[in-house]
Amino acid sequence: MPKADRNARNQPLKEVGPMAMDADDAGPLPDKPKFAPLAPGDKGAGGEAKVEFRRVPVPQHRMTPLKTAWMELYKPITENLKLDMRMNLKTKKVELKSTPQTTASDALQKAADFVHAYLLGFEIRDAVALLRLDDLYVECFEIKDVKTLRGEHLSRCIGRLAGKDGKTKFTIENATRTRIVLADTRIHILGSFQNIRVARDALCALILGSPASKVYSKLRSSCSRLNDS
Repeated sequence: MPKADRNARNQPLKEVGPMAMDADDAGPLPDKPKFAPLAPGDKGAGGEAKVEFRRVPVPQHRMTPLKTAWMELYKPITENLKLDMRMNLKTKKVELKSTPQTTASDALQKAADFVHAYLLGFEIRDAVALLRLDDLYVECFEIKDVKTLRGEHLSRCIGRLAGKDGKTKFTIENATRTRIVLADTRIHILGSFQNIRVARDALCALILGSPASKVYSKLRSSCSRLNDS
């Protein structure tokens, strides 16, 4: 092979055409496009508004209270959140659907949490806070998750949680700014994340057998730290 051909093969290839330009010759990169967030009622690629559903199952023992308070549940969901709501008697579920007038992206989830909280046993004036505030949650657990109790031991434990005339439960609710529902062996707590933690620790101490006076002293120190933070 001639020497000229060998030198040509050892040299790197050079770009030819419009792509063969220096980095300095290229202009500044265009800015990233900014798109406004889509609302639930905006039309998608197919040109039709996206419809979302939520279905909340209703226990049998809560059917009568749901019928009684239906309008109190219906008005905030349909008038404030602009959602459609109906009761499916065949499947025994409350059905929620978004509409073109729905503006909030989390309206459907808030409405489902609101209905679910009422079905768990919370009063409407307490559950409606889930529609107005963003940092409220519902936590559920059972007594057996903390300690296995049977017979009279379980009955005494439920009595310790409630207290005489509900005094212990009311004290924990007022101190931690939460709402508590004692439904047989299940416990439901409505509140913010930190307040739920303090209330749950107090209830767990009662389940494990601590006297109410000792729980109150720990509750005062926990609430003072919570208010200082």
